[in-house]
Amino acid sequence: MTILMALALAAEVTIPGPNGPLAGTLLTAKADAPVVVVIPGSGPTDRDGNSPLGITAAPYRLLAEALAAQGVSTLRIDKRGMFGSKAAADPNDVTIAAYAADTRDWAREATRRTGRRCAWLLGHSEGGLVALQAAQDPRGICGVVLVAAAGRPLGQVMREQLRANPANAPILAPALATIDALEAGRRVDPATLPPPLPMLFPAAVQGYLIDLFAHDPQRLAASLKVPLLIVQGDRDLQVGVGDARRLAEGASSAKLAILPGVNHVLKRVATDDRTANMALYRDSSVPVDPAVVTVIASTVTGPAGKTR
Repeated sequence: MTILMALALAAEVTIPGPNGPLAGTLLTAKADAPVVVVIPGSGPTDRDGNSPLGITAAPYRLLAEALAAQGVSTLRIDKRGMFGSKAAADPNDVTIAAYAADTRDWAREATRRTGRRCAWLLGHSEGGLVALQAAQDPRGICGVVLVAAAGRPLGQVMREQLRANPANAPILAPALATIDALEAGRRVDPATLPPPLPMLFPAAVQGYLIDLFAHDPQRLAASLKVPLLIVQGDRDLQVGVGDARRLAEGASSAKLAILPGVNHVLKRVATDDRTANMALYRDSSVPVDPAVVTVIASTVTGPAGKTR
């Protein structure tokens, strides 16, 4: 902690939300450092990258600390309706557009507090879609960093994930039918679904899923007018290298970094063993892989970051 404080200054930050404040943590590396807004992934993921669903790897906090050591400031945030931003809104009454609007507000706050002309947006997993949507308006945005972000509409990703697990065979047909319905804009009564599908498709979040499934990240990447870095580990159990390549194909000027051995929570996995991979989701003592830090830091401090 002493070394970290010598490198960077941490501050709790709030901005106005719909019904209450949105909260985040600004880690300032130095006075003239570029600043990156870190957008969390899906579900109840907090500003550190942890989740009550069993993720305690703290990937966003560890990434922020490692980037500070490389001269990069970060503002990592809690999504509206969750954790420090709990009072801001109903966490289920959201859309990608609403998250994107919040992100642009956070980018303005980041530039105001750091004196920079623009901020980078870093979206992890589902946060990548939010970053792409927010950056469709390039004003005040230096560029976008997508980390472990899907390159297809999320309904397609969910189908692939469900089919990949043989244990899902008894529930696969109704699960796929539910995704089909939501993609068509139709809600499904969870009481008609076998366990555990009511937990995957609860009535309260179906409106959000309908909105979520309608977005194509490749199309959004192709229409960006700011620099784009795509970072993907080849041992990610949730998002594949094919998604990263699809994003890069859509945005011909994007920089693509495929990182060997890196998993979804940005840690290095020594083997292809699924159990070993998943164990890292619960281990905050393992640092973020240095290759992740290096490629992000070199991009946001390089020519692309200095020209905006």
